[in-house]
Amino acid sequence: MWRKKSRGDKAFDIALIIIGLLIMVVIAYPLYFVIIASFSQPEAVLGGKLRFLPIGFNIESYKMVLSERKVWVGYRNTLLYTVLGTCINLVLTTLAAYALSRKDMPWRTPLTFVISFTMLFGGGMIPVYMVVRGLHLTDTLWAMVIPNAIATYNLLVMKNYFQSSIPEELQEAAAIDGCSHFKTLIKVVLPLSTPILAVIVLFYAVGHWNAFFNAVIYLRNQELFPLQIVLRDILLQNSLEAVGGDLTGMYEKVMRGETMKYALIIVASAPVIIMYPFVQKYFVKGIMVGAIKG
Repeated sequence: MWRKKSRGDKAFDIALIIIGLLIMVVIAYPLYFVIIASFSQPEAVLGGKLRFLPIGFNIESYKMVLSERKVWVGYRNTLLYTVLGTCINLVLTTLAAYALSRKDMPWRTPLTFVISFTMLFGGGMIPVYMVVRGLHLTDTLWAMVIPNAIATYNLLVMKNYFQSSIPEELQEAAAIDGCSHFKTLIKVVLPLSTPILAVIVLFYAVGHWNAFFNAVIYLRNQELFPLQIVLRDILLQNSLEAVGGDLTGMYEKVMRGETMKYALIIVASAPVIIMYPFVQKYFVKGIMVGAIKG
C-alpha cells in the first residue's frame, strides 16, 4: 500500500540528491575542464581564467595533432592491439573461467589457488622480459597482446559469475541431451552471461587502449608504437623545442604546447568515453554478481 512520505523522508531524499549532484560535479568537472581548455586560447588557460566556458574558440591544437602522421599510425596500431588483444583475452578468460567453475573438474581448488597466488607474487619485470625475448616476440605486435593474455582478477570475477548465476540444472540438462562441455558453454552459459562478458570486454579493451609500459619495454620500431607512446613523444618534442628554441619563438611554442596537451587527452580518450555508455548498464549486474556473490 502506498504511504505518503514524511517530512523526514523528503528531507533525506533531497539530501541524497544534493550529495549525488555534488559528487557528479566533482567527478565530471575535470573532464569538462580538459574539453573547454582544448578549445580555448592558451593565454586564458595559462592565466587560470577558465571556469565554465571556453575563452576564445580555438581549434589549432586539434589541427596540429590530427595533421601528424604518427598520430594516425598510433591510432591504427592501438585499434589493432585493442581488438586483437581483447578477442584473445575474452576467449582464454572465458574458457579458463568455465573450466574452473565446474564442480566436476579435477584439481579445481588447487588450480584456483595457484592462479590466485599470481595476484600477490610475480616473477618480476626482468624474467618476464627474458621470456618474451626468448620467444622472439619483442618488436612484434604479439608483444602487446600475448604477455597479458589473461588477467587473474577478470578470470576470478567471470568464474564466480558462472558459479553463482548459471543454474547447474541447466548444464546438467544440456549434458543429458548429449551436449559436450564446449557446446554447453556456447549454447547455454554464454547466452546467459551477457552482463559479465560486456564488463570483461570493457576492462580488457580499456587496458589495451591505455597500454603504455609494455610498448616502452618491448617495442623499438616506431611503426608499431601505440597511440599513448606517440602522444608522449609529441609532448616531449614540443617541450624540447620550447626549451631549446630562441626567445622569439619560445613563447609561441609554450602556448601551443599548453593547449595541445589537452587536445591530446581528448583525442586519446574519446573512443573509450564513447564506448562506456553502451556497456555501463551491465556493470551493476556483472560486477556485483561476479565479484561479491562469488
